[in-house]
Amino acid sequence: MSEQAFLVLTALAEEPLHGYAVVQSVESLSEGRVVLRVGTLYGVLDRLVAEGLTERDREEVHQGRLRRYYRLTDAGVRALSAEVARLSANVRAASSVLRAREAR
Repeated sequence: MSEQAFLVLTALAEEPLHGYAVVQSVESLSEGRVVLRVGTLYGVLDRLVAEGLTERDREEVHQGRLRRYYRLTDAGVRALSAEVARLSANVRAASSVLRAREAR
């Protein structure tokens, strides 16, 4: 799973969000390391929808513009949980190797 997809799923884990709110959440979650452009965001969202990990929740008109909201599916929750477990295992392995190196 790409870092962008991981962060988008994480952003949607709390509640359905519209595109601009996803961009803001991803930037905040990544502490500014990942800044999604609109085209990139919708490319990621389209892939996540195609994979069944997210889905369109609703559409609203706000100040004359259409806002499309997305939400995490149950499959998305499972995929995000599996990715968290995988990344955590990688962090534990790398930390162990680094501690062993420092001890030498």
